[in-house]
Amino acid sequence: MFKSLFRRLFNPASERIETDRTLKIVVVLLLVFGLIMLASASSITAYNTYHDTYYFFKHQFLSIIVGLIAFVILSKFNYKHLRLLALPALAFSVVLLLLVFIPGLGKTVNGSHSWLNILGLSIQPAEFVKLSFIIYLAALFEKVSETPKRFWLFLTLYVVIALLMLLQPDLGTLIIITIISFVLYYIGGGKIKHIIIVAAIGVLGLFVLVHLPNQQYRLDRFLCFSNSQRDTQNSCYQINQSLIAIGSGGIFGRGLGESRQKFLYLPEVQNDFIFAIISEEIGLLGAAAIIILFIIIFYRGWIIAQHASDPYGRNLVIGIIVWIVGQAILNIGGITNFLPMTGVPLPLISYGGTAIIAALGGLGIVINVSSRS
Repeated sequence: MFKSLFRRLFNPASERIETDRTLKIVVVLLLVFGLIMLASASSITAYNTYHDTYYFFKHQFLSIIVGLIAFVILSKFNYKHLRLLALPALAFSVVLLLLVFIPGLGKTVNGSHSWLNILGLSIQPAEFVKLSFIIYLAALFEKVSETPKRFWLFLTLYVVIALLMLLQPDLGTLIIITIISFVLYYIGGGKIKHIIIVAAIGVLGLFVLVHLPNQQYRLDRFLCFSNSQRDTQNSCYQINQSLIAIGSGGIFGRGLGESRQKFLYLPEVQNDFIFAIISEEIGLLGAAAIIILFIIIFYRGWIIAQHASDPYGRNLVIGIIVWIVGQAILNIGGITNFLPMTGVPLPLISYGGTAIIAALGGLGIVINVSSRS
């Protein structure tokens, strides 16, 4: 029985075994480059906090190993059977999202209740919500036909997840989930007027949110975006230090390991601001290489989606690629001040075990679709 089920799910003999090698190579390049840059960027913070220069590097390396296992499994698992797991996976990830509010289980980091502390391991459920919501929406919008029932089901699920994101609060993740959700909704035959109405409500809600008591730091992000020199020593300190790092790198950079901003001048160099250290140490050329690799991911994903054997596979690929590349745009745009800061990490490069595992799992599904197209 179990042997038969295994063959049905993975079914390697009856499917094409060719996959998108270019995408695999780009993913490996980003992982290797990310590890090297993380070791350099985080060394001072790691020693200052944990008395171990390679603390973040070692934890990231272990997370990548787990992520690659997820990548291989999900690249072999017949993606068409993910429909069966869509609702249970989404329900499970939402339950994890609720657990962050339980004292003793939830862990607060930088004022955000976004983490679970389970057996000494820190888990960020929102990263799994991204992937499980994509898997569910890909099935929900498989047929290109809008119905009131489907729209209200989609909107209800989205609102529930959005409220949980706001309660944490995690505005950056909410923006990513919103972009993914409405891209898939549109592809699935959703009406433009619904998207416009929800977008207008979202903008209004964001305006109200940033003007609420104790939310000054959110408003500061938008004010610093419009004028980064308004308060260089307080609310706009991070973006100014980021711009100093990027500018001082020039075309060729100061050299690997030669960053000055990582000496505790720029906070979160292992997370949100690692691209600034990359720009400082290996310059415009290195930063441009990273951007090109993400462009290749987008291009290869677009090709795979176009050649997918069914709408479900197409939706999966588009959702995952929008997630990975969209988050990279928000991160790089934020720390270069082309976009307001959202606090999202740079996929496959920034420190974060849950994020790496979820992203590699998602990319494994993309490879899966490419192999069966």
